[in-house]
Amino acid sequence: MSMRLLLVDDHAVVRSGLRMLMSAQTDVEIVGEAGTASEAMELAAQVKPDVILMDIGLPDKSGIEATREIKNRFPGIAVVALTIHEDEEYFFKMLDAGASGYVPKRAAPEELLTAIRVAAAGEVYLYPTLAKLLVRDYLSEEHSAENKSTLDGLTPRESEVLTHLAEGASNTEIAQSLVISPKTVERHRENIMHKLNLHSRSELVRYAIRKGIIKP
Repeated sequence: MSMRLLLVDDHAVVRSGLRMLMSAQTDVEIVGEAGTASEAMELAAQVKPDVILMDIGLPDKSGIEATREIKNRFPGIAVVALTIHEDEEYFFKMLDAGASGYVPKRAAPEELLTAIRVAAAGEVYLYPTLAKLLVRDYLSEEHSAENKSTLDGLTPRESEVLTHLAEGASNTEIAQSLVISPKTVERHRENIMHKLNLHSRSELVRYAIRKGIIKP
């Protein structure tokens, strides 16, 4: 069964190149193209893609904002960033917005295809040089007092929710997996963030990697 892919980039020539690459793949079906964030949102609702390949520099609003809105409305859609930006600011903001992958436009086609397939499978793919940023950030934080906390302060259920959150699952997906209500998941999430002194999903993911809950 083919994964359904939506291309979002404001440059038609980039979308054309991506379409040529994807058309040679037997497991990828392009179900739409968008040049703006608003078009991406409309198409996401219409064609229900499995994965959205998202540029960050869009004319009406950033791909970061678009990703956050899409993940809020359609949590089951995975978003992979394909961008010229390789600095920490964009990387961590995109991760916090809910992206399941981050690939620079200079990457080899095989890297991009891997990222799309990994995201479609419900996992997270980070380009190697960017994954190093995540690990380096954790290693530097490990020496600070505020990050010496352990999981002892979490209940067993909160630990389960933490693992699912770190893996990128939405509240609805966690609720279904643990057979609890989304409202209960949100309450656990708030407790986790408060107990561990975390303020965003990217901080939560970095914490989970440092503690060995998930691997980068």
